[in-house]
Amino acid sequence: MQLNVNDAQAIEVSELTFGGEFNETLVHQAVVAYMAGGRQGTKQQKTRSDVAGGGKRPWRQKGTGRARAGTIRSPIWRGGGTTFAARPQDHSQKLNKKMYRAALRSILAELVRTDRLVVVQDFAVEAPKTKDLLSKLNGMGLSDVLIVSDAVDQNLYLAARNLPHVDVRDVQGSDPVSLIAYDKVLITVSAVKKFEELLG
Repeated sequence: MQLNVNDAQAIEVSELTFGGEFNETLVHQAVVAYMAGGRQGTKQQKTRSDVAGGGKRPWRQKGTGRARAGTIRSPIWRGGGTTFAARPQDHSQKLNKKMYRAALRSILAELVRTDRLVVVQDFAVEAPKTKDLLSKLNGMGLSDVLIVSDAVDQNLYLAARNLPHVDVRDVQGSDPVSLIAYDKVLITVSAVKKFEELLG
């Protein structure tokens, strides 16, 4: 199949990578797994055994007229432990490499089908100036955009860093969430070839 390139000749690309069916279930699974992997999962509270003190019983078992108590760190006491305290958790979900690659292929194919993938021969800015990048993007009619190249250009990265709706990634750093989060994905021809190598 062919992909149109802005201000250049169309390029031949793999049907497998850029022309497959959109598998919504698989893409959803990949997105959920990716986001779950980013969760910190470090919250922790203290149970009655974690709270310092409370080794000696506050009063004797019988004869005081009070309810029996074995420790001052019981969950029903002020300063006591928490019942069913939160513990650190690993939220990561297993996703096979084959499934992950298939999800990326599915996303790329859908971007092509919905005209959200803009292919350019090359994309760079001469100096790390946000103003220069903005004028370049405005000239192409792009505002909410992910820029993907085969290697991140330092000037481009610095110019885009302060823009809330613009992100710059290389092919290796592209993930399911970033690829679907923007209105348009601006990708260089070399990045297209690299995606074909990785996902083909």
